[in-house]
This record gives sequence, structure tokens and C-alpha cells, in this order.
Amino acid sequence: MPVGISFFTFQSISYTIDVYRKVSEPLCRWYDYMLYISLFPQLIAGPIIRYNTIADQLVSRSIPMEDRVGGFMRFTVGLGKKVLIANTLAVFADEVFAMDFGSMSSGTAWLGILAYTFQIYFDFSGYSDMAIGIGRMLGFRFGENFNVPYISQSISEFWRRWHITLGGFMKEYLYIPLGGNRVSRGRTYFNLWVVFLISGLWHGASWNFVLWGVFHGTFLILDRLFMLDILKKMGRIPSILLTFLVVVLGWVVFRAETVGDAWHFYQALFAFRQGATAVVAPQFLLFLLLAVFFSFSPVSRLGDQCMGALYSETHSKGVTIALFTVSMLLFFLSVGNLAVTDFNPFIYFRF
Repeated sequence: MPVGISFFTFQSISYTIDVYRKVSEPLCRWYDYMLYISLFPQLIAGPIIRYNTIADQLVSRSIPMEDRVGGFMRFTVGLGKKVLIANTLAVFADEVFAMDFGSMSSGTAWLGILAYTFQIYFDFSGYSDMAIGIGRMLGFRFGENFNVPYISQSISEFWRRWHITLGGFMKEYLYIPLGGNRVSRGRTYFNLWVVFLISGLWHGASWNFVLWGVFHGTFLILDRLFMLDILKKMGRIPSILLTFLVVVLGWVVFRAETVGDAWHFYQALFAFRQGATAVVAPQFLLFLLLAVFFSFSPVSRLGDQCMGALYSETHSKGVTIALFTVSMLLFFLSVGNLAVTDFNPFIYFRF
């Protein structure tokens, strides 16, 4: 299949529906339409750009120097996420998932799925940061795609923070037309299942992805039934840890090649046995700890403020110089890493 087919198909659907609904005016020039469909920064792995959010920018935009500098800094943050963190974690995760699950130790299984959990986040959010940064340097403002999802206190909140543009697309063009939550409770639950079933299929024509969609759809329904009340009583930190555990278990069926492989991997996780282990390099442990730190630091007020400052579009002159210096360092570290390591494509290429 052509690379990026799901994204330019979604954008074609968005254009057609937004024009039909009269949400936005149709484009007058065919090459503006082609620009929207083939917008290269986000064409491979998102974020998904709905037509009504970018219609005016396709025909008229400006690129002040602040956007050029800010876009470059955002690009280097994403590049560092991908090259320095995600690629390092990917080596260990791939090694674990290539092992015989029947003889694997439980410790290795847990470490492997944790590596994949942070790999997919830093890989995908890194690409989104790069796309948003390149778009900003070209005068486009793309929507945010991730908002530190692993600090979510429920699966419902997780899906408000993870792949935000996919959730927005599904809500706007599928969930609301089906009736959303303006129908009976049973029909609302059915609508949620349909949305997540299709979200799973969007990632690939495999039963694994279907089950992954059903898995998350089930927890969303449980949230509406009683889980949100329970999680609220548990407190913030226990809720975050429980939600994170559910997300991690969901990634097993997402990463495994077949449903049978996923089942055997679950057995390895919960057998609590000794067995075959993978080599744990110091470099892997370092970047795993960095991944954990950057994923969960916004739980604290100071971490949240630091993360907000990093992604803010307005800075004082001193902060801008400091961030630009760090960006140049990240850029050269990432380029140097790419020069001495094997090619490692973005994880969402396989979907």
C-alpha cells in the first residue's frame, strides 16, 4: 500500500465532509487542494489535519522569524525523542519480542513491554513534534497530537491525551453522526465500540488491532459505568498507576504479531517464572529512566511548569537563547547518532 495512505485518505474525507456540511468553503485552486492532501510534514504519521482547521492557512499564511526559530526548536525536540530515546528502546523491545515467549522469564517480559510502551510514545510523539515544527517553519499551525498521556487517571483521559487528532477525527466524523451520547445508554456504548473497532482496523487489517480496539473500547464503557467513580476515590497517583498498567497490557496485543503470540506473552508476564533473559545494556537503562522521567514528571507542579515552558510559543529573550542552544545540541547529537547506527524507520510506518 502507498506510504501515508491512511492519512491522505482521512484528509480527503475531511475535505469532502467539511465542504458538504458548509463548515468551510471549497478551495478555488486545484493546487491548494493538492497541497492539503499531500502536505508532507505530517503525511506519513500525522497528526491528522482536518480541513476546517487549516483551510485559511492553505491560501494565505505568514512566517515570522519567531515561527522559524520556534519551529526548529520543536523539530529538534521531536528528533531527539525519536533518535535518542525511541531508537534505543526499540533495540531491546525488538529483541524481547523475537524471543521464545514460552521460555522467557517474567522479568524480561515486563521489561520488554515497558520498553515498547515508551518506545511507541517517544517514536510517535517525536514524529508529531517534528511535523508540527516543520509545519510551523512553513507557516502552518498543526494541532497537538499528544499531551503527556501516561499521566492519565483513566482510560477516558488517556484517549484525550493520546493521538488527539485521531480521536478528534473519529468523534467529528463517526461518533457524533452515529448519535454520540445524545442517544440511549446502550446505543452510546455501541457507538463507542464501533469507533474503537474502526480505530483498531485503521492501524492494520489484523485481529490483533481489532482486539486492541475492543480492549480500549471496553475500558471506556467501564469508565462510564463505574470505573471513574472508583478511580476518583483511589486518589491521583494510584489512578495514574492503574491506568498506566491497563495501557501497558493493551500494548501487548498491539505489538505481538498474532493473537496467539499475545496470549503466550501474557502468560510470560503473569507466570512469575525464571527463564531466558535478554541482555540489558547500561545505555538502555539510562534512556529507559529518561523516558520514565519525561513521561511522568508533569505529575508534579514543577515538572508541569517546565514541560509547559518547553512547548510554549512565547519566551523571554534569555529563555529563547537557552532553548535554542539546547536545540542545537540535540540536533547534532541526533544527527551523529543517525550516522553511526542502523536505519530505524518510524514505528507507525507499519500501520
